[in-house]
Amino acid sequence: METNKIILNYTHRQAGHCESGATSNLLNFYGHDLSEPMAFGIGNGLYFSYIPFLKVQYAPMISFRNLPNVVFHRSAKYLNIDATVVKKIRDPKESMLALDRNLERGIPTGMQVGTFNITFFPPEYRMHYNMHNFVCFGKEGNLYHISDTVMEDTQVLSYEDLLRVRYAKGPFAPNGKMYWINNVPKELDMKSAIAAGIKKTVYEMIKIPFPLIGVKGLRWLSRDLKKWPRKHGNDKASFYLGQILRMAEDFGTGGAGFRYIYGAFLKESGELLNNSELLEASDMMGKTANQWREFTYIGAKNCKNRAAPQEDYGMLGNRLFEIAEMEEKVYRKLDKIKI
Repeated sequence: METNKIILNYTHRQAGHCESGATSNLLNFYGHDLSEPMAFGIGNGLYFSYIPFLKVQYAPMISFRNLPNVVFHRSAKYLNIDATVVKKIRDPKESMLALDRNLERGIPTGMQVGTFNITFFPPEYRMHYNMHNFVCFGKEGNLYHISDTVMEDTQVLSYEDLLRVRYAKGPFAPNGKMYWINNVPKELDMKSAIAAGIKKTVYEMIKIPFPLIGVKGLRWLSRDLKKWPRKHGNDKASFYLGQILRMAEDFGTGGAGFRYIYGAFLKESGELLNNSELLEASDMMGKTANQWREFTYIGAKNCKNRAAPQEDYGMLGNRLFEIAEMEEKVYRKLDKIKI
């Protein structure tokens, strides 16, 4: 056996969202078959923020996901799992030595990375986006074995390429961030974890007083969206709208996709806990997801100049406001459910 070859018995499974998929797969490695929707829901993957004064890719900052590592960290916290998150490693070479040490100890390790230089990504996926996640589960000479839930199969990256994506520059730069599981209890207290996850998501979506977060942020965006053509001109308005659509559909499944995943979490939770109210909330979230999909469909027609006259920015803004109303009803209902 080659002394420089380490490949852990890690099962790669595709997922809808990179970090909840990585969290689910890491737990699966330690003997707990936690589904991706469960990891996403317990870990508070559902989120929304609109920061118009912060520009990303030359457009207002819009995020449908929580900050990097929130899903992993909160899933571990609420499930009482002993885990480590190293937020920043200043020395790139030390970050790779730390990864090697984990692999030698048999520990698959999650990492935050930038997507622009991921060599196994198709060209259309390579944008300056620094909140992607994947897991390293092996090393063979200069090559590292990677489980990226976007991809159907496992991949490899060279030492140099892995270092490059771990230290990508720009907003939310990963700075060598890595995370892993140390110890998992034999039994997971799913009921308390589900309750804690729902409570936190409800707080972040309807109770944070800051007006650009959660449902309040959706309403703010809906008002701004209507003004963009008059304020910025059609070309820039179309560019800004395209950024919404990219964040909603192309990066981590965003708008509709996250709502479908969260609806699946509520359904699985309702069935596990025999709670009909959670099942009702799941159905409501599914209908909200359908409206998101319709919004992005019409928005794409606008960007391609194929929209009907009545499908203008005013109509899109009104649709987004209606989506915010629908979502708030789901969170208000969840806030009242006793788990």
